[in-house]
Amino acid sequence: MSTTAPAVAPLTTADAETLVAAAAAAAEAADVTVSVTVLDAGGHLLAFRRDDRAVLISGETSTRKAYTALQLDAPTADLAHLVTPDGPFHTLPTALDKPLLFIAGGRPLHRDGRLVGAIGVGGGTPEQDNDFAAAAAGTAALTR
Repeated sequence: MSTTAPAVAPLTTADAETLVAAAAAAAEAADVTVSVTVLDAGGHLLAFRRDDRAVLISGETSTRKAYTALQLDAPTADLAHLVTPDGPFHTLPTALDKPLLFIAGGRPLHRDGRLVGAIGVGGGTPEQDNDFAAAAAGTAALTR
């Protein structure tokens, strides 16, 4: 008897473009300029967009937020308290040579309960970035 889980469709570039457009639309509606990064389940870049007037660092922060959400399979907004000086993972951001960033705006992406990638948004306040990423993560791009 096989206990292999059924295959889940991977995140595609078309899915990623839909996610970027959804996050960008949410940011535009709030009159906020942002960068949006979408990674596949392996952490590889599928899509990236930086608004013309977005601060330059937002490209880096959106990518690091997506990577952190992917690696820990959790929204970065839910992780920030873990790396405070009294938090259990206080040294984690500096212990690794990977680009982790514990600021709200990163969300793991799931399809049929399986991790298929992550989205990161940077450029607004952490709360705004989190809302824009959540809006995109709730799109139909992840259902099928």
